[in-house]
Amino acid sequence: MTAVPSPSLTGLVDSHCHLDRLKLDAYGGDFDALMAATAAAGVSHMLCIGVDLASFPQVRQLAECWPQVFASVGVHPLYRNAEAATLMELKTLSAHPKVVAIGETGLDYLDDPVDAKEQQQRFATHILAARETGLPLIVHTRGAREDTLAMLREYGGGKVRGVLHCFTEDLATAEAAIKLGFYISISGIVTFRNADALRDVVRALPLERLLIETDSPWLAPVPYRGKQNEPRFVSEVAQAVAALQGISPAELASATRKNFFRLFIKACEWQADHCAAAKRRPCHSDG
Repeated sequence: MTAVPSPSLTGLVDSHCHLDRLKLDAYGGDFDALMAATAAAGVSHMLCIGVDLASFPQVRQLAECWPQVFASVGVHPLYRNAEAATLMELKTLSAHPKVVAIGETGLDYLDDPVDAKEQQQRFATHILAARETGLPLIVHTRGAREDTLAMLREYGGGKVRGVLHCFTEDLATAEAAIKLGFYISISGIVTFRNADALRDVVRALPLERLLIETDSPWLAPVPYRGKQNEPRFVSEVAQAVAALQGISPAELASATRKNFFRLFIKACEWQADHCAAAKRRPCHSDG
């Protein structure tokens, strides 16, 4: 089995991962073993992200079966062939007690800017769903910073909070998003050799608006480049961000955990109501 990172950090939260997309070869096909390794690495909670309606039932099931896992519902902007989600569908599916956010949604013009109008229509629907449900919005944006911010202002109407995930934009974009009530989530990209510009941004960001993530199974941080990314590797992100912020990794872990539960209020409420149930054996492993 793959070596587990040092468990020197505890209470880590991976604010953005795709558990349903992970390959389990290193664990002999045993999802329980992967989750055990994740816990051993100090990761206490994860947010499993929905990227289309077809795979959402699996994402929801993972959240139902594992007390440390929460879920979101949405359609990723690059899933062009996926069924578009209606406002009613997003509102209905997000009523589940473990679904704590709307998304992943947003705009991505880097690969194919031709379909920008369709992306914008889908993004608008997600923003309205977040506004009407009161849930945070998980935003993916690449090559579309101006349109992303403009649409958040127009459709959010000052009533939508959320997070710009896997952030790689400039400081001005981050500051504009923060003014709109958004958090900034940093992934393993911050450890990449060519990420000096991102590291400069992270140094300048306010700690109270920072989250950390893996975006696993993609974007494994140094020293795991070339391997499948996993939630347990969020410890590497925490250490890198802590160094840039000039604080200890433990302080960074504590702050980002508090930020996570401050933003995802529904997760905080569920955690408070089910702290006893969180100690039970995961349901999918029960006989």
